[in-house]
Amino acid sequence: MMGGWGWNMGLLGGLAMLLFWALFIGLLVWLVIILTRTTQSQPPRNPTTADPSVIEILRHRLAAGEITPQEYDELRHKLGV
Repeated sequence: MMGGWGWNMGLLGGLAMLLFWALFIGLLVWLVIILTRTTQSQPPRNPTTADPSVIEILRHRLAAGEITPQEYDELRHKLGV
């Protein structure tokens, strides 16, 4: 007579193995969903929106004499700020 811990585990052992693999596969699917949602939920950065740092940079460049007032107006118009 052989022990009962091999492939012949009976109904309870089969259900336990089925539950283990279902939980394992479910965990993998959940992990993939979580990882793909976090990367897709971040909106792409659009530098042409009314970002206060854009206008500050332009003002600083104008004050430092790097650009002329005409270039300042053109760049501000192109950036939409």
